[in-house]
Amino acid sequence: QVQLVESGGGLVQPGGSLRLSCAASGFTFSSYVLRWYRQAPGKEREWVAYISSGGGSTNYADTVKGRFTISRDNAKNTLYLQMNSLKSADTAVYYCNASPTWGQGTQVTVST
Repeated sequence: QVQLVESGGGLVQPGGSLRLSCAASGFTFSSYVLRWYRQAPGKEREWVAYISSGGGSTNYADTVKGRFTISRDNAKNTLYLQMNSLKSADTAVYYCNASPTWGQGTQVTVST
């Protein structure tokens, strides 16, 4: 059974940091391109970051470039998103994606 399970979300103050994880199972993790998406209340889901199967290529949405870092550990079948300098605009449910499979999402709230 193909499964993605996100964790690491929570409440953080503006300027703070969080690291999200996405644990994968049921497929050959190291063969898949992976992505993070997010969906804020009342908005469409938007792409955040991409990483190639081997981890050597990454790309980011302009809104997070320079603040977020995507990485993966193929030995642990886990995807990460390090988020620094968080803003209130980063508040959203964050999802990992190994097309066509989605995780259930983890809530990130940036607020005082």
